[in-house]
Amino acid sequence: MNGNGKINEIELHDYIHSLKEVDAWESAMLLYNSALKQMQTKVEILSDEFKHVQKYNPIEYVKARIKRPESIVSKLKRYGFSDSIENMIRHVNDIAGLRIICSFTSDIYRLSEMIGSQDDITVLSVKDYIETPKASGYRSYHMIVSVPVFLSDKVVDTKVEVQIRTIAMDFWASLEHKIQYKFNGKVPDQISVDLWECSDIVSMLDQKMLSLNEAVNRAQAKLSEEEEIKERQERIKLKAELKAEKEANKE
Repeated sequence: MNGNGKINEIELHDYIHSLKEVDAWESAMLLYNSALKQMQTKVEILSDEFKHVQKYNPIEYVKARIKRPESIVSKLKRYGFSDSIENMIRHVNDIAGLRIICSFTSDIYRLSEMIGSQDDITVLSVKDYIETPKASGYRSYHMIVSVPVFLSDKVVDTKVEVQIRTIAMDFWASLEHKIQYKFNGKVPDQISVDLWECSDIVSMLDQKMLSLNEAVNRAQAKLSEEEEIKERQERIKLKAELKAEKEANKE
Protein backbone atom coordinates (compact mmCIF):
# COMPACT_ATOMS: atom_id res chain seq x y z
CA MET A 1 0.00 0.00 0.00
CA ASN A 2 1.04 3.61 -0.52
CA GLY A 3 1.33 6.29 2.14
CA ASN A 4 -2.38 7.07 1.89
CA GLY A 5 -3.32 3.49 2.67
CA LYS A 6 -4.53 2.82 -0.88
CA ILE A 7 -3.59 -0.22 -2.92
CA ASN A 8 -1.19 0.64 -5.74
CA GLU A 9 -2.53 -0.14 -9.22
CA ILE A 10 0.25 -0.96 -11.67
CA GLU A 11 0.82 -2.60 -15.05
CA LEU A 12 2.00 -6.21 -15.14
CA HIS A 13 5.36 -5.45 -16.78
CA ASP A 14 6.17 -2.85 -14.10
CA TYR A 15 5.36 -5.35 -11.36
CA ILE A 16 7.43 -8.15 -12.91
CA HIS A 17 10.33 -5.75 -13.54
CA SER A 18 10.53 -5.11 -9.80
CA LEU A 19 11.01 -8.82 -9.00
CA LYS A 20 14.07 -11.01 -9.07
CA GLU A 21 14.45 -13.03 -12.28
CA VAL A 22 13.96 -16.30 -10.40
CA ASP A 23 10.54 -15.17 -9.14
CA ALA A 24 9.39 -13.38 -12.28
CA TRP A 25 8.14 -16.39 -14.27
CA GLU A 26 6.10 -17.90 -11.41
CA SER A 27 4.68 -14.48 -10.52
CA ALA A 28 3.69 -13.80 -14.13
CA MET A 29 1.95 -17.17 -14.45
CA LEU A 30 0.16 -16.58 -11.14
CA LEU A 31 -1.19 -13.29 -12.46
CA TYR A 32 -2.23 -14.68 -15.85
CA ASN A 33 -3.97 -17.63 -14.19
CA SER A 34 -5.74 -15.27 -11.78
CA ALA A 35 -6.87 -12.96 -14.58
CA LEU A 36 -8.14 -15.94 -16.57
CA LYS A 37 -10.12 -17.23 -13.58
CA GLN A 38 -11.72 -13.81 -13.19
CA MET A 39 -12.80 -13.74 -16.83
CA GLN A 40 -14.15 -17.29 -16.57
CA THR A 41 -16.20 -16.31 -13.53
CA LYS A 42 -17.58 -13.24 -15.30
CA VAL A 43 -18.68 -15.32 -18.29
CA GLU A 44 -20.19 -18.01 -16.01
CA ILE A 45 -22.24 -15.32 -14.23
CA LEU A 46 -23.51 -14.03 -17.60
CA SER A 47 -24.36 -17.60 -18.61
CA ASP A 48 -26.30 -18.19 -15.37
CA GLU A 49 -28.21 -14.95 -15.86
CA PHE A 50 -29.13 -15.91 -19.42
CA LYS A 51 -30.39 -19.33 -18.30
CA HIS A 52 -32.35 -18.32 -15.23
CA VAL A 53 -33.53 -14.78 -16.01
CA GLN A 54 -33.67 -14.35 -19.76
CA LYS A 55 -34.55 -17.98 -20.57
CA TYR A 56 -32.12 -18.01 -23.50
CA ASN A 57 -28.40 -18.72 -23.22
CA PRO A 58 -26.27 -17.74 -26.25
CA ILE A 59 -23.18 -19.37 -24.67
CA GLU A 60 -22.80 -22.98 -25.80
CA TYR A 61 -19.53 -23.61 -23.95
CA VAL A 62 -16.31 -21.94 -22.83
CA LYS A 63 -12.66 -23.00 -23.15
CA ALA A 64 -9.77 -21.54 -21.17
CA ARG A 65 -6.02 -22.06 -21.48
CA ILE A 66 -2.64 -20.66 -20.52
CA LYS A 67 -0.16 -20.64 -23.42
CA ARG A 68 2.66 -23.17 -23.11
CA PRO A 69 6.21 -21.80 -22.60
CA GLU A 70 7.44 -23.24 -25.93
CA SER A 71 4.53 -21.57 -27.75
CA ILE A 72 5.39 -18.24 -26.11
CA VAL A 73 9.05 -18.53 -27.14
CA SER A 74 8.06 -19.49 -30.70
CA LYS A 75 5.76 -16.47 -30.99
CA LEU A 76 8.46 -14.10 -29.69
CA LYS A 77 10.89 -15.42 -32.30
CA ARG A 78 8.31 -14.88 -35.06
CA TYR A 79 7.92 -11.28 -33.85
CA GLY A 80 11.69 -10.80 -33.79
CA PHE A 81 12.11 -10.53 -30.01
CA SER A 82 14.42 -12.37 -27.63
CA ASP A 83 12.77 -14.82 -25.25
CA SER A 84 12.82 -12.67 -22.11
CA ILE A 85 9.99 -12.47 -19.59
CA GLU A 86 9.68 -8.72 -20.16
CA ASN A 87 9.23 -9.25 -23.93
CA MET A 88 6.71 -11.98 -23.22
CA ILE A 89 4.58 -9.63 -21.12
CA ARG A 90 4.87 -6.67 -23.48
CA HIS A 91 4.46 -8.40 -26.84
CA VAL A 92 2.47 -11.63 -26.36
CA ASN A 93 -1.13 -10.71 -25.70
CA ASP A 94 -2.69 -14.18 -25.69
CA ILE A 95 -0.82 -15.90 -22.85
CA ALA A 96 -4.13 -16.14 -20.99
CA GLY A 97 -6.88 -17.06 -23.41
CA LEU A 98 -10.64 -17.50 -23.07
CA ARG A 99 -12.75 -18.84 -25.96
CA ILE A 100 -16.52 -18.41 -25.89
CA ILE A 101 -18.57 -20.52 -28.30
CA CYS A 102 -21.98 -19.13 -29.29
CA SER A 103 -24.96 -20.34 -31.26
CA PHE A 104 -25.30 -17.44 -33.70
CA THR A 105 -23.22 -14.55 -35.05
CA SER A 106 -25.59 -12.01 -33.46
CA ASP A 107 -24.74 -13.54 -30.06
CA ILE A 108 -21.04 -12.78 -30.63
CA TYR A 109 -21.53 -9.02 -30.85
CA ARG A 110 -24.06 -9.04 -28.03
CA LEU A 111 -21.60 -10.80 -25.70
CA SER A 112 -18.66 -8.62 -26.72
CA GLU A 113 -20.65 -5.52 -25.74
CA MET A 114 -21.60 -7.04 -22.38
CA ILE A 115 -17.99 -7.96 -21.60
CA GLY A 116 -16.62 -4.60 -22.72
CA SER A 117 -19.16 -2.62 -20.69
CA GLN A 118 -18.12 -4.09 -17.33
CA ASP A 119 -16.53 -1.38 -15.17
CA ASP A 120 -13.41 -3.31 -14.16
CA ILE A 121 -12.59 -4.51 -17.68
CA THR A 122 -10.56 -2.35 -20.04
CA VAL A 123 -10.76 -3.26 -23.73
CA LEU A 124 -7.27 -2.72 -25.17
CA SER A 125 -7.92 -3.83 -28.75
CA VAL A 126 -10.50 -5.56 -30.95
CA LYS A 127 -10.03 -7.57 -34.15
CA ASP A 128 -13.17 -8.56 -36.04
CA TYR A 129 -12.18 -11.50 -38.22
CA ILE A 130 -15.86 -12.17 -38.94
CA GLU A 131 -16.26 -8.89 -40.81
CA THR A 132 -12.75 -9.21 -42.30
CA PRO A 133 -11.52 -12.85 -42.30
CA LYS A 134 -7.82 -13.73 -42.29
CA ALA A 135 -6.19 -14.80 -45.56
CA SER A 136 -6.60 -18.44 -44.50
CA GLY A 137 -10.38 -18.00 -44.10
CA TYR A 138 -10.22 -17.85 -40.30
CA ARG A 139 -13.25 -16.13 -38.72
CA SER A 140 -13.62 -15.12 -35.09
CA TYR A 141 -14.01 -12.04 -32.89
CA HIS A 142 -10.96 -11.22 -30.76
CA MET A 143 -10.71 -8.86 -27.80
CA ILE A 144 -7.61 -8.10 -25.76
CA VAL A 145 -8.81 -6.97 -22.35
CA SER A 146 -7.11 -5.98 -19.13
CA VAL A 147 -8.50 -7.06 -15.76
CA PRO A 148 -7.28 -6.02 -12.30
CA VAL A 149 -5.75 -8.82 -10.22
CA PHE A 150 -5.87 -7.96 -6.51
CA LEU A 151 -2.79 -9.05 -4.59
CA SER A 152 -2.12 -8.48 -0.90
CA ASP A 153 -0.58 -5.04 -1.38
CA LYS A 154 -1.28 -4.01 -4.98
CA VAL A 155 -3.55 -4.36 -7.99
CA VAL A 156 -1.90 -5.61 -11.18
CA ASP A 157 -3.62 -5.00 -14.53
CA THR A 158 -3.25 -8.22 -16.53
CA LYS A 159 -4.12 -9.00 -20.15
CA VAL A 160 -6.45 -11.76 -21.34
CA GLU A 161 -7.38 -12.56 -24.93
CA VAL A 162 -11.08 -13.30 -25.41
CA GLN A 163 -12.13 -15.11 -28.59
CA ILE A 164 -15.84 -15.32 -29.42
CA ARG A 165 -17.06 -17.49 -32.30
CA THR A 166 -19.90 -19.74 -33.42
CA ILE A 167 -19.88 -23.54 -33.25
CA ALA A 168 -19.31 -23.69 -37.02
CA MET A 169 -16.40 -21.22 -36.85
CA ASP A 170 -14.83 -23.22 -34.02
CA PHE A 171 -15.18 -26.46 -36.00
CA TRP A 172 -13.42 -24.89 -39.00
CA ALA A 173 -10.68 -23.32 -36.84
CA SER A 174 -9.99 -26.62 -35.09
CA LEU A 175 -9.54 -28.50 -38.36
CA GLU A 176 -7.46 -25.68 -39.89
CA HIS A 177 -5.15 -25.74 -36.85
CA LYS A 178 -4.61 -29.50 -37.24
CA ILE A 179 -3.85 -29.10 -40.95
CA GLN A 180 -1.37 -26.28 -40.26
CA TYR A 181 0.34 -28.47 -37.65
CA LYS A 182 0.63 -31.44 -40.03
CA PHE A 183 2.28 -29.31 -42.72
CA ASN A 184 4.33 -27.24 -40.25
CA GLY A 185 2.59 -24.06 -41.44
CA LYS A 186 3.32 -24.72 -45.14
CA VAL A 187 -0.05 -25.95 -46.38
CA PRO A 188 -0.22 -26.92 -50.11
CA ASP A 189 -2.00 -24.34 -52.27
CA GLN A 190 -4.93 -26.58 -53.24
CA ILE A 191 -5.66 -27.46 -49.60
CA SER A 192 -5.51 -23.75 -48.73
CA VAL A 193 -8.04 -23.03 -51.49
CA ASP A 194 -10.30 -25.81 -50.20
CA LEU A 195 -10.02 -24.42 -46.66
CA TRP A 196 -11.08 -20.96 -47.86
CA GLU A 197 -14.06 -22.47 -49.70
CA CYS A 198 -15.03 -24.34 -46.52
CA SER A 199 -14.77 -21.06 -44.61
CA ASP A 200 -17.26 -19.49 -47.04
CA ILE A 201 -19.59 -22.46 -46.55
CA VAL A 202 -19.31 -22.04 -42.76
CA SER A 203 -20.18 -18.35 -43.13
CA MET A 204 -23.21 -19.17 -45.27
CA LEU A 205 -24.27 -21.83 -42.77
CA ASP A 206 -24.05 -19.32 -39.90
CA GLN A 207 -26.13 -16.81 -41.86
CA LYS A 208 -28.72 -19.45 -42.74
CA MET A 209 -28.98 -20.69 -39.15
CA LEU A 210 -29.34 -17.11 -37.90
CA SER A 211 -32.13 -16.47 -40.41
CA LEU A 212 -33.79 -19.72 -39.38
CA ASN A 213 -33.59 -18.79 -35.71
CA GLU A 214 -35.12 -15.38 -36.42
CA ALA A 215 -37.94 -17.06 -38.38
CA VAL A 216 -38.55 -19.44 -35.45
CA ASN A 217 -38.69 -16.49 -33.03
CA ARG A 218 -41.18 -14.65 -35.27
CA ALA A 219 -43.34 -17.77 -35.58
CA GLN A 220 -43.29 -18.28 -31.80
CA ALA A 221 -44.21 -14.64 -31.18
CA LYS A 222 -47.09 -14.88 -33.65
CA LEU A 223 -48.30 -18.12 -32.08
CA SER A 224 -48.14 -16.59 -28.59
CA GLU A 225 -50.06 -13.55 -29.80
CA GLU A 226 -52.73 -15.75 -31.40
CA GLU A 227 -53.06 -17.84 -28.23
CA GLU A 228 -53.34 -14.68 -26.13
CA ILE A 229 -56.11 -13.32 -28.41
CA LYS A 230 -57.91 -16.66 -28.26
CA GLU A 231 -57.70 -16.78 -24.45
CA ARG A 232 -58.96 -13.18 -24.23
CA GLN A 233 -61.90 -13.99 -26.49
CA GLU A 234 -62.73 -17.07 -24.43
CA ARG A 235 -62.65 -15.00 -21.22
CA ILE A 236 -65.00 -12.43 -22.79
CA LYS A 237 -67.32 -15.21 -23.97
CA LEU A 238 -67.32 -16.87 -20.56
CA LYS A 239 -68.00 -13.55 -18.85
CA ALA A 240 -70.96 -12.92 -21.20
CA GLU A 241 -72.35 -16.41 -20.57
CA LEU A 242 -72.10 -15.97 -16.81
CA LYS A 243 -73.81 -12.60 -17.07
CA ALA A 244 -76.61 -14.06 -19.19
CA GLU A 245 -77.05 -16.95 -16.75
CA LYS A 246 -77.22 -14.50 -13.85
CA GLU A 247 -79.88 -12.44 -15.63
CA ALA A 248 -81.89 -15.57 -16.40
CA ASN A 249 -81.84 -16.64 -12.75
CA LYS A 250 -83.22 -13.24 -11.72
CA GLU A 251 -86.27 -13.79 -13.94
